[in-house]
Amino acid sequence: MALELRQNLKLTQQLVMTPQLQQAIRLLQLSRMELLEIVQQELQENPMLEETQVLPDEQKERDALNDKDQGSKLTNEEKEMVNNADWEDYLGHFSSTSKQTGSREWEVPEEMQSYEARYSSKPSLQGHLLWQLFLQSFTDEELMIGEEIIGNIDSKGYLKSTTEELAETCSVSESAVESILRKIQNFDPVGVASRDLRECLRIQLTALNETDPILMELVNEHLEDIEKNRLAPLIRKFKISKELMKEYIEVLQSLDPFPGSSYGTEDVVYISPDIYVYKYEDDFAIILNEDGIPAIHLSTFYQNPVQKGNNNKKDNDYILEKTRSAVWLMKSLHQRQRTLYKVMESILKFQREFFVHGVSRLKPLILREVAEDISMHESTVSRITTNKYVSTPFGIFELKFFFNSSLTMDNGGLVGSESVKAAIKKLVGGENPQKPLSDDAIANNLKKELEVNIARRTVAKYRAALNIPSSSRRKKFF
Repeated sequence: MALELRQNLKLTQQLVMTPQLQQAIRLLQLSRMELLEIVQQELQENPMLEETQVLPDEQKERDALNDKDQGSKLTNEEKEMVNNADWEDYLGHFSSTSKQTGSREWEVPEEMQSYEARYSSKPSLQGHLLWQLFLQSFTDEELMIGEEIIGNIDSKGYLKSTTEELAETCSVSESAVESILRKIQNFDPVGVASRDLRECLRIQLTALNETDPILMELVNEHLEDIEKNRLAPLIRKFKISKELMKEYIEVLQSLDPFPGSSYGTEDVVYISPDIYVYKYEDDFAIILNEDGIPAIHLSTFYQNPVQKGNNNKKDNDYILEKTRSAVWLMKSLHQRQRTLYKVMESILKFQREFFVHGVSRLKPLILREVAEDISMHESTVSRITTNKYVSTPFGIFELKFFFNSSLTMDNGGLVGSESVKAAIKKLVGGENPQKPLSDDAIANNLKKELEVNIARRTVAKYRAALNIPSSSRRKKFF
């Protein structure tokens, strides 16, 4: 068979992920703090973007003049993009207050105002201990041993090295290490640098001048029994009353099993809601959180040289490229906020009973229902609800919270799994501590209250998800 070259035409359809489309998709799934970082970074890197501080009406006039002068330097497509880029107030167009309250004198409640947390950094556990160490009248060798001990304490306050290892590292005797260790264990917080829980509790009891032999034996021999709530055998063993055992347990509960935890180095993460939903008369107001997000627009500083022809072609091409990038960013931000508002509006429509009565009235909902309601793809709804939070009359929730599976009721209806979890939490909260409800009893109560058939293992799964211990762990003897 002879080899030959041929030219063939083939018509195919292909989805091309342009950089602009990738940017728009990436912005959808960013959290609010990540979005702020992206906008601030673009403001620093793109000279065609600037943050506006002028009033909206003044900015519109500036943009109108700017667009008119720049038209001769852009293509038809670029003209349309720039002429329609009225982005300085892109967040404000989707506030339901303008549509629902009209000319009412409706002020934003004081608790809605979101201020960034301002707090000084906590001292670290090691720093706090070193400060106390250098206040002591120690020799240089003792200071060296103390520094080595403090350097081997974990975040919970426990010593992670043996005295033998510390002695070898410092080239001293184990007795010297033990001597300094006992002094450090009485630093603030008391019990730090302990090697196990029993030693930690013993040191704290000694500091409180607690010398009761029964209490000491409870710490040395029966911590596991106390943890598993096996108190009846202990009462019989020590031949004491329930009231006295209760006092012993209260003393042990007053101690700190993790003395270093209050000096954790992790920063507190505060959630800043992306949306606020407030009840106003018989309706709800949806407000996008604009606090801290800069209002951006196209800069005129670099456009004037292009209009006057003072730059060469390379400079003009650079400015036009940055202009396109700036316009696409503003368009993506505008689309993100519009999508977020539409999704929240749809969630409010499906879950209106939740916003009126609370978690117990949360209905089953899936992403597809919201996607069909707002005529968007399901993946878009999934991205826009990721790492987004809404402030409601019943607290702050992630948007994913409103999407939950369903359980079938006796009358054929459906109830949301989150409503069942809320009912379980309520039942456990109202139970008799001395006779806690078993999983079977909880299932029977749910059948009476919610008319839903639920298996015992499902109750156990939901209980575990709520961090509720089993009935044997919840039982109180006093």
